[in-house]
Amino acid sequence: MTEAPMRTVVVDDEPLARSGMAKLVSATPGFEVVGEAGDCDAAVEVIERTRPELVLLDVQLPGEDAFAIIRAVGPKRMPMVVFVTAHDAFAVRAFEVQALDYVLKPFSNARLRSALHRARAARPADLARRLEALVIPRPVRFEARVGNRTVLVASTEIDWIEGASYYAVLHAGVEEHLIRETLERIEERLDGSRFLRVHRSAIVQLDRVRELRPARGEVVLRDGTAVKVSRARWRALTTALGGAGV
Repeated sequence: MTEAPMRTVVVDDEPLARSGMAKLVSATPGFEVVGEAGDCDAAVEVIERTRPELVLLDVQLPGEDAFAIIRAVGPKRMPMVVFVTAHDAFAVRAFEVQALDYVLKPFSNARLRSALHRARAARPADLARRLEALVIPRPVRFEARVGNRTVLVASTEIDWIEGASYYAVLHAGVEEHLIRETLERIEERLDGSRFLRVHRSAIVQLDRVRELRPARGEVVLRDGTAVKVSRARWRALTTALGGAGV
C-alpha cells in the first residue's frame, strides 16, 4: 500500500528561494506542498490552517526568527522542521538539541532531498521534545559553597545579582549565595531575554521588576528590594520591559 504524501509547508522570505524549494519538494516522490509563507505571521497562519507534517523553515525572517514561529504554534503542536538558511550562526543552536536537520544555503537538490527523506523516517514525538528544548532554554546553574556543601542555584530562582570585583552575590528570595565569578562572565551565561545588566554592579531578572522609579534611578523588585539603574542603561531597561523609554 502506497503511503500518503507528506504534507509540507515552505517558509522563506525570498520568493525565488521559496518557489525553488516548493518545486523541488513537489517533484520529490512522497511529498506535496500544501502552503507557503514569507514571514512569521503568515507562517503561523498557514501552519495552523493546513496542519502539515513537515515545515521547511528559513531561520532569519523579517522582524523575527524561526524560533518565534515554533513558540507561537507550540513545540508540541509544531510539525517536523527542517531549518533552511544562509545563516550558519544558528546551526550550533539547532544541533545542540539535535534538530531534525539543518540545510545551509546554497545547497544542492540532493542535499535538500536528503533532508526530506530524513524527515520521512523521523519520529515526530522525538522532534517535539527537541523543539521544546530549542525554544525553552534550560536554566543556567551556578555552584555556590555553603559550608562544606556545594549548592546549585538555577537562574530561574534568582531575583537579581550583585557584583563586587571577582565575586558576585546571587539574591534568590530570602537566600544569598556568594560565588567566585565576575558579573561580566555571569552576564554572558544568562538568557538575555530574561536578564538585563542595569548597572555596572547589578543584573536583574526582568519578570521580577515590579516598579520603575526614574526620578531615583532605580527599580523595585517584587520583594520590595530597590536596585540602582545607571542613566546609560535606563532606556535598555524600559525597552526590555516593553516601554518606550524614559
